[in-house]
Amino acid sequence: MLLIEQKARQALKIAGRAYLMETGRILTSGLARNLLEDDVLSKAFLGAGATKG
Repeated sequence: MLLIEQKARQALKIAGRAYLMETGRILTSGLARNLLEDDVLSKAFLGAGATKG
């Protein structure tokens, strides 16, 4: 199933695998639980200084 969601953290909590895309390009991919801790996710969607949670 393909899920497209703006709330990245919520989507990653239910996904097994994920591809992080921005302007049509894949920035990173991998296991969803690993991407929750990835700096690319924080910088792309939550701002560089975002806190986890």
